[in-house]
Amino acid sequence: MIRLTFWILGALLLGGIVHLSTVLAMPQAATQDAYSRLARVVPINKVTPLAAPTGQDPIMPFMDPAFAVSVCRYDLSQGTLKFSTPVSQAYTSVTFYTRKSVAYYAINDRAAGRRTIELDLMTLQQRSQLPPQEDVTAADRLIIESPTTTGLIVVRALAPEPGLMAMARRTVADARCRVEPLPQ
Repeated sequence: MIRLTFWILGALLLGGIVHLSTVLAMPQAATQDAYSRLARVVPINKVTPLAAPTGQDPIMPFMDPAFAVSVCRYDLSQGTLKFSTPVSQAYTSVTFYTRKSVAYYAINDRAAGRRTIELDLMTLQQRSQLPPQEDVTAADRLIIESPTTTGLIVVRALAPEPGLMAMARRTVADARCRVEPLPQ
């Protein structure tokens, strides 16, 4: 009886290890991740509004129809990125993802406390190359350090009523991301 109990415990432990390993390996093995899906319709370093979700072959699955969404696929290899977006009357959020869909920063209109969300996105190496006097002016702007050189910025604006969707779409369409060349 004790031998059977050890076999069952061993099988459960092995099954748990296999399950955990599979779950952790899936993001690395996925071929249709968000970045790959959006590469077909979103150019690099340009904000592109996404179409409203439909039941027919969506660009991104599980999108909430109450939100207008725009995306910027960024590449920091040529310089830092200046990003700005106005905020809507209801709710606006900006989320940053790595190339492998790992969220590493998010901000919303309430946290920003302004009518626009403005920030600079750069890698740790680019941040270390800022001139010393830039740290003084950095208090006036938000600097985000990206763990990777490529990734996604997703802007979402809530339309609490169907009649306000046009306002939410204008908000996400007015978002901007542009590359600032590296200083020589």
